[in-house]
This record gives sequence, C-alpha cells and structure tokens, in this order.
Amino acid sequence: MEHNSSNFIRNIIKEDLETGKHDHIVTRFPPEPNGYLHIGHAKAIILNFGVADEFNGKTNLRFDDTNPLKEDVEYVNSIKEDVKWLGYDWDNLFFASDYFDEMYKRAVLLIKKGLAYVDDLSAEEIREYRGTLTEPGKDSPYRNRSVEENLDLFERMRNGEFANGEKVLRSKIDMSSPNINLRDPVIYRIAHATHHNTGDKWCIYPMYAFAHPIEDAIEGVTHSLCTLEFEDQRPLYDWIVANCEMECTPRQYEFGRLNLTNTVMSKRKLKQLVDEGFVDGWDDPRMPTISGLRRRGYTPEAIRAFCHEIGVSKAYGAVDTQMLEHFVREDLKLKTPRTMGVLKPLKVVITNYPENQVEMLDAEINPENPEMGTRQIPFSREIYIEQDDFMENPPKKYFRLFPGNEVRLKHAYFIKCEDVIKDENGNVIELHCTYDPETKSGTGFTGRKVKGTIHWVDAKNAVPAEFRLYEPLIHDEEEETDEEAAEKSFLERVNPNSLEILEGFVEPNMKTVKPQDKFQFFRHGYFNVDSKHTTEDHIVFNQIVELKSSFKI
Repeated sequence: MEHNSSNFIRNIIKEDLETGKHDHIVTRFPPEPNGYLHIGHAKAIILNFGVADEFNGKTNLRFDDTNPLKEDVEYVNSIKEDVKWLGYDWDNLFFASDYFDEMYKRAVLLIKKGLAYVDDLSAEEIREYRGTLTEPGKDSPYRNRSVEENLDLFERMRNGEFANGEKVLRSKIDMSSPNINLRDPVIYRIAHATHHNTGDKWCIYPMYAFAHPIEDAIEGVTHSLCTLEFEDQRPLYDWIVANCEMECTPRQYEFGRLNLTNTVMSKRKLKQLVDEGFVDGWDDPRMPTISGLRRRGYTPEAIRAFCHEIGVSKAYGAVDTQMLEHFVREDLKLKTPRTMGVLKPLKVVITNYPENQVEMLDAEINPENPEMGTRQIPFSREIYIEQDDFMENPPKKYFRLFPGNEVRLKHAYFIKCEDVIKDENGNVIELHCTYDPETKSGTGFTGRKVKGTIHWVDAKNAVPAEFRLYEPLIHDEEEETDEEAAEKSFLERVNPNSLEILEGFVEPNMKTVKPQDKFQFFRHGYFNVDSKHTTEDHIVFNQIVELKSSFKI
C-alpha cells in the first residue's frame, strides 16, 4: 500500500502474523465476470492487493463464474485489463468453474451427511416457505427425503434429466433461524446453458454462497475480504467450510463499500444504461466504470490516492464525488502540459497588426514544473477567443472584452475592442480590435494595467477539435422503498444534460496528440484525448475535471 494508514483489517492481519495464527497471508479479488468493474471495485482491488503487498503475501485474481447466463469472456478480459491498469498483478489466476468437480463432490458429501436435500418447490414457493424477518420459515415437504433418494435425484439433475427450475439442491440447516440466510439456502440450481469456460459439461451450477467459501478454502485464502452486505452470510460461509470438511479454514471480514454521490454502483443498472443506449458503452466517460474513468482521463495514481484517503471501515455512507476529482487534479497538475483551447470560437481581427506577419511567442509548458520546458505559440492578425469572453453590454465588474475595453491576451499583447461586426440577425460574428506592440508578455511592460486576461488561438494555424464536457450522469434523490418505483426513479434521474459537445480549436502543436494524452486547457480544466473517437483528422477531447472545486479535503 502506498500509505500505511491503519485500518481494522490491516490491524487484524498484523496481529495474525505476530501471534503465529498465520505465517503468511493470501487474499483474493473475486469478481463475477458479468459486467465491467467500477470505482467501488477499485477500492476492493486496492485493499486486497495492497495489504498482501504490504505483508509480503499473495493475491489471487479469481473469476466467480458460477452463473453462465450472465457471464462473458469480454468481461473477463476487461477485468484483467482494469486490475493491471490500477497498478497490480495477481500471483495466481483462477476460475471458480475450475473447481466445479470439487464442489459437486462436497455437495454429495453434504447429502451423505444428511445436510442437503433435493427440493421440488418452485423459486416462488421457496420464498413463501422461507418466512420473514419476524416469522420463522417452515419445512419443505421434500426436506426429509432419504439420503439414497437425494443422491439419485442430484445425480439425475447433473445428467440433465430435469428442466430449469424443476429441482434445486438445498442445504439442511435451520428453517427457524433468526438469520434468513441459514434457512436451508439453495446451493445448486439447474441451468441448461453453455459456460464460457466449461462449455456444456455441466447443466447444474453452484450458487455463489456455496461456491465462494469452497473456493477460498481450496486456494488457502487466509483473509476473505468483502463488503458489509455479506456480513449476514458469514455464518453460512463458516457452516459450509466446516461441514464440507475443507482442509483450510479461511475467515471472512467485511468492510464498508464505496458509494459516491450522483453515481450508480449497481452493475445491473449500469448494464441497463448501456443496453438502453443512455451511454455509448461500458467505457463511456460518464460511467463510473474503471474503463470509463480511464477513457475520461482519470489516472490510476489518483484513484489509488483517493481510496487510501477514504480508508477502510465498517461505516456506510456516500463519499462526495468532488473528493475523487480533487485527487485527480492533485495528480495532474504537475504532469500535464498547459495549453490553450477555444471551445466556442469568436473571430477577432487585430486591424493594426501586419497582414502577413506570424510571430512565435514563448510560453512555459507547465509553470508549476519548469523542467517540462517551453513551447512556441504562433500569433498573427486573426485569432479566435471564447464567445463568453465578450459582452456588448456587460454588467459591472465584467473585466473581459467589451466595446472600448482593453484586456491582455495570455502570453501575447493587450488588445482593445474597437468595432463589433454582426450578421443580419444581430448576432455578433466578429470583433475588430487593435493591439499595443509595447505590451508583449515577458518584456516587463509597466505602462498600465488591465484587469482581464483571456485565452485565444491563432486562427490561421489553429487545429479544429471536438470538446466533450460532462455533468453527473445521475441526479441524486432520496431512495425509493418500492422496488418498481425505485427502478422508474433510477431512469428518471438520468441527466439529459450530462454530455455537451462543442466544436472549437486548439494550438497547432496539438496536431500530433495521441489517445490518452492529457492537458490542462487555460481556464477550462483538464482534458484527455478520447481513445474511441479520435482519428488522424479529428481530435476529440474529454473534459476530465474543471480547474477548481469548492471541495476541501
């Protein structure tokens, strides 16, 4: 871990090693390959790999691929890429499906011990029989089948003799347990589906709650770290490890999951946004997926620093997205070149500047990091400025360009607005200005001062570019209690203004940029060259974050 900040999990591991409970540690990151990883998974990756690295342990990357109906090789490959991009490498790569034979044997063992039975109840009937938080469940009429009958039925399930949903295998624990997870949970279900790893070998698949502890035990995982929603399942985890007679006894520890304001963290809902065309894929820069953040221009260093700062605890709560953006700015400010881009161009003709003259102006690439050197910017009679930097009838304390006012052009000269050119509809289409050659930046001119400095791009040499500006994809609202209302509410909270596309210009030295190159545009913020839509003839910039935030760390 980059910051050895103390947390309860780190303290547990430290004590386990000091007391000799373990002579080494093994953690694992076990995503289900049914979608792309998001920022919440980043916290889990950084925790699992981080503590293992700190204590010279090992971390397994394990794909919990027990549901062939939702999983895909595309997701497997994206998860590998994301883990590596965040700066980590796994010691072993495993698939839960590699253990299907072993899991089947352990299920047979439970049946032989009288601790599992084949049930014919439908999923709906099982829910009805399970009871509620205040009422105990009741036994299935099939709960007392003989061991022989259960072994025969389970084998026939494996052989494909029954349809999907016709039968399940349930563990036999306690239908009156105050913990609903212990009321005879389903541990195997029938699914006639081709699996991305095992093909058509199986038509029965273990449930996650049964498979997960067995996987941990097989791999010798010492500290099985998961989020708080699995806390109630820990007794079942321990029951399975004990009754399946696993040689290794892993221990589960829970921590608070990461939630961000204005952000959806449900893979199911994120998939819905993709499938219904609200975004242009899992890697859309508005998505909280790691691939989306990468395409937008976030850096692994910023995400790691953010996760270390928020820490690991049992607390539940949403972290302000501005905090993540703060760490992005902190990481980018010293490493990104400064440049000028005009997003909403307005042409300015400097009438007293020689018509065919082009001069090159010197500017630091990054004033906060002088080692990055200098760049040259062409300047001539025609330039573009931002439409927002001119007002014909400005309010008080407006210090940018207006008729008769003088401003400084960044890195260049003072210019004064002399004339406003409009089209037949009264729209301003061009400004005529004059410049003062005595006021060139860097010459130490002290004759007079101006209050406004604006940026610009030389019109003759400017490179056309597309700029994509982002707002939060989802508006935060109170959570609905009714599931159907919550689903409706989720889609209604999609921000129709989450993407604004502008056509403007950048400096000519930007002609050779490559996807994922990052820059700070004067006054506009940090931008990343888009990896999906940029071509040799068309540069697309994604706004990473604005320059400043009111957020205080």
